[in-house]
Amino acid sequence: MNGNLIITIGRECGSGGKFIGQKLADRLGIRCYDKELLALAAKDSGLCEEIFQHHDEKPTNSFLYSLVMDTYSMSYNPSGYIDMPLNQKVFLAQFDTIKKLADRESCVIVGRCADYALAEYPNMVSVFTTATYDDKVEYLKEHYHIEPSKIKDFITKTDKKRSSYYNYYSNKKWGSVGSYDLCINRSAVGFDGAVDVILHFIDVKKEHRKAKA
Repeated sequence: MNGNLIITIGRECGSGGKFIGQKLADRLGIRCYDKELLALAAKDSGLCEEIFQHHDEKPTNSFLYSLVMDTYSMSYNPSGYIDMPLNQKVFLAQFDTIKKLADRESCVIVGRCADYALAEYPNMVSVFTTATYDDKVEYLKEHYHIEPSKIKDFITKTDKKRSSYYNYYSNKKWGSVGSYDLCINRSAVGFDGAVDVILHFIDVKKEHRKAKA
């Protein structure tokens, strides 16, 4: 464990958490990791990347799927992951990759229980983003080109998936204020304002830690 600064971002669908994370990373001159984590975890663990893509931010309870994919991935199994269910292998592989990233460099990590994985890292700042429904709709229309008639269902299903994943693997509750250092309503401050708030919070948290030391 070292002095690298890690900002983790949990986000409601359409709140722009990934967009905020990228802007924050650009301001700090560091990298932002989202789906890039899947390729890194696959490389680190030896598991097939397709498996990570299927399990991405969702617990999979399908016995048939796990059985088929477990057979498919046998040649990729590192010895430490052999005797456990496939979804556990995938989560722990991502967990290990997140810790390796934190040990190697300062960065922003979006989703994937990164705040839980790095709970013992003193320089980790956990953020959760939300926004009004109307702003979520506009964001999804602009950035993901989702048809207006399908947006409500898309938001509901995406948030349910993320919540289930987070609650399943961590000992905290997704979206609860007690689970994060900082919760931001992006609609109240805008994207750049959200970045400013996070940067200010990082400075204040750092000074507070110094004062307590």
